[in-house]
Amino acid sequence: MSELEKAFLKFANYGNTSTPGNVMTDKNFSKMCQECGVMDGTTVNSDDVKIAFNKVRAKGARTINYIEFLQAMKVLCGKRFSKKSPEDALQATFKLLEGKEPADGEATKSVMAGGVERPTGNSKCLGSPMQHFDKSGKDKGISGLTDLAQSPSNIRNCKGSGT
Repeated sequence: MSELEKAFLKFANYGNTSTPGNVMTDKNFSKMCQECGVMDGTTVNSDDVKIAFNKVRAKGARTINYIEFLQAMKVLCGKRFSKKSPEDALQATFKLLEGKEPADGEATKSVMAGGVERPTGNSKCLGSPMQHFDKSGKDKGISGLTDLAQSPSNIRNCKGSGT
């Protein structure tokens, strides 16, 4: 089994309990393209990835197999590496994917604060989770959030903040 096929299977299986492990959903295909650098946001964006997925999948199917995946990569590689020959572009795309596996995208993790497990939330929005709890693990309430009033730049980095 090639490194590319191993990467395909890892992404195909990521978070999927309802589909067999040898096919990939559009969500996992997008995740793979984004995390591996095929989708760069300028030459290849999320719309391009969706179009490539839908172009190669069987009519009425919601997933693609490995052969269809390779066809989708052919569709995307010419756009991603437009200055290279088609064969070199395909090889460059494969190099981006080989040996990769899905990153765990947990936005909320937990830490121990005063012997109590506390969620950290989005660290870009809230800063250090430890500043919101005193040494005993008790939540400081609004006083633990005073850093937000002093530094509005934290809010700009929050997902969905609109700034």
